[in-house]
Amino acid sequence: MSDRGSNSLGASLGSAVQFVDGHLQAVRTITTGLVVIGIVMLGRSVRLMTKFTSVLEIPNNFIDKSIKLRGRIHQVTENGLEIEHIPIYLPFISSLQRKWQSDGLLMIRLAGLQMTDEGRTWLTEQVKSPHVIWFQLLRRDNSFVDCMVKLNKGSIFSVSLNEEILKKGLGRAVKIEGLHSNPKLYWRLQTKLLKAELKAQKTGKGIWKEPTILEKVSNNVQNSNIFHHLNNLLSWVKSFRNK
Repeated sequence: MSDRGSNSLGASLGSAVQFVDGHLQAVRTITTGLVVIGIVMLGRSVRLMTKFTSVLEIPNNFIDKSIKLRGRIHQVTENGLEIEHIPIYLPFISSLQRKWQSDGLLMIRLAGLQMTDEGRTWLTEQVKSPHVIWFQLLRRDNSFVDCMVKLNKGSIFSVSLNEEILKKGLGRAVKIEGLHSNPKLYWRLQTKLLKAELKAQKTGKGIWKEPTILEKVSNNVQNSNIFHHLNNLLSWVKSFRNK
């Protein structure tokens, strides 16, 4: 290398050293900032990798942001679903967390609907252990959390259990609670549920099934005053004969 090239390289290095010396505080500040950002991101990742064994363990900001989580079905209950939360898995961190995490199940209710007994029967037939679901957090209510629930169908497709129940006429749509701070999401989800219920009404499924003419006539006869009078007369005749 020529003396001219060496002098040029030395001058460049000298300028770089002078720049760092002159902005040493700024370099330290940037380094500290990057470390803080890394810690914050790691903290958020750890929360996403934490297995929640109780509804009360779910952070408030998860519910406020309507975070979607994954879980494994254990059983269908009178109020909804019992599921085991499946957190994001990272080999090293997840293995360490398992050592101090306790066992427990999350109690989930299907948001935006009132389910009939027939709906629970259908849900029991469709959702079995160990099926995997995705549940979107909407509201915490004591030991329950209201969610929109999607059931995996194969590796690509999924169906909304909330909508399917309404489409089959196995429940009624009600107001979704807990989305006061996110009206856009509220209207999007509420509209889907109302459309599902309207489809059941148009096709006459489940609770929206229209009675046949024979059933209408039979109901009218049974509810009429003449029918009640005849029943009373027959009861009186039977009691008279027994005497």
